[in-house]
Amino acid sequence: MKKTFFNLCFFTLLFLSSPGFLEANIVTLDVDGIIHPIVAEYVCGGISQAEVERANAVLLRLNTPGGLDQSMRQIIEKILASKVPVISFVAPSGARSASAGFFILLSSDLALMAPGTNTGAAHPVSITGGKLDDVMARKIENDAAAYIRSFVTKRGRNFEMAEKGVVESKSFTEAEALNLHLIDGIAKDSEDLLTKFDGYKVVRFSGETQILKLRGQGLQRYEMTLRQRILGAVLNPNIALILGLIGLLALYFEFTTPGMILPGIVGAICIFLALVAFNILPVNLLGVVMILAAIVLFVLEAKVGSHGVLAILGIVSMVFGSLILVDSPLPEMQVRLLTALGVTLPFAVITIFLLRLVLLSHKTKSAVGTEGMVGEVGVVVSDLEPEGKVQVHGEIWDAYSEQPAQKGQKVKVLLVDGLRVKVARVYTGPR
Repeated sequence: MKKTFFNLCFFTLLFLSSPGFLEANIVTLDVDGIIHPIVAEYVCGGISQAEVERANAVLLRLNTPGGLDQSMRQIIEKILASKVPVISFVAPSGARSASAGFFILLSSDLALMAPGTNTGAAHPVSITGGKLDDVMARKIENDAAAYIRSFVTKRGRNFEMAEKGVVESKSFTEAEALNLHLIDGIAKDSEDLLTKFDGYKVVRFSGETQILKLRGQGLQRYEMTLRQRILGAVLNPNIALILGLIGLLALYFEFTTPGMILPGIVGAICIFLALVAFNILPVNLLGVVMILAAIVLFVLEAKVGSHGVLAILGIVSMVFGSLILVDSPLPEMQVRLLTALGVTLPFAVITIFLLRLVLLSHKTKSAVGTEGMVGEVGVVVSDLEPEGKVQVHGEIWDAYSEQPAQKGQKVKVLLVDGLRVKVARVYTGPR
């Protein structure tokens, strides 16, 4: 009887904890910064998690200057296909949702903004380097305009003003966006949002009507994984540049001092992370060439010794190369001047110093080993008649001499012959 009771309790709890009986909640996602592949992966993962948990809604808080087109489209595709209503909220006050963020905001089931925020400025820009010709620029502009019309019209929003945000790069405050019917409302914060828009009827992209149940629901934050946080940080051009240069120095140190192991491991990891970042970021090839040229100039400075002329040219080349390394109109996706200077100067000093040490070691290499023993003075430890033993530099060597030498006499090394040395007396008689 007791066993039956426990089994009944167990299956009752299991039944109540099934998806259909989970307490409804709202999954919150935070996009604060550039929109890139890691952010797209994070947002899509959060929406998928909300679908699995059968949440009442997804709350996507936006504060972004924009980002990469492909990542933006990946997020929008997930929003349009989501089984859970997606609420995009530009917050807190002072935040913005520009460029790619404008597209994401207008693609959502419910588009909201906090007081003192803005959106728009969504004109497409080149991320491949160089200036586009008029025909290609027009094609890209028309494609972006058609893309935003395709879902804004379906959402019942003002597609004409949305298109102006793309074609004319217009920006809108929260009040302007609401009056122009680009967004659905204004809320002070998340709590105000849950209260104001509880019971709000939204038309899903599929055409289905759904009433939002928001009041009293808990906000369940969906966090980035450790891998996503690391890669997200690495995609900052400033960090990617620092990692790349640290990796080069560490690998050089490993090659010049074999067996250290740790510098090689650290260098390989830094280079790998930098390559991952620059593979995703819109890299300007001219910037890469200028940085490589700077490294060559540092090497020449170490070898030639131009009294700093080549070093200065290398520093100038690396600084300008770093500043134009990432081709993007967004300041957040560019290397800052402070970073360029802060990285270049130490890199130049360390590189030139290490190279000079290596070159110096090569020049003095002949002064060590067996070649360095020629001309050294030693002491006879067993009589040379004509063979015996001598002590040179604290080591005992088999030796031979054309003239006999007695124990205790000083001799000079004339030749190193394998494991033997040829010597001659420095003076006759005992010490």
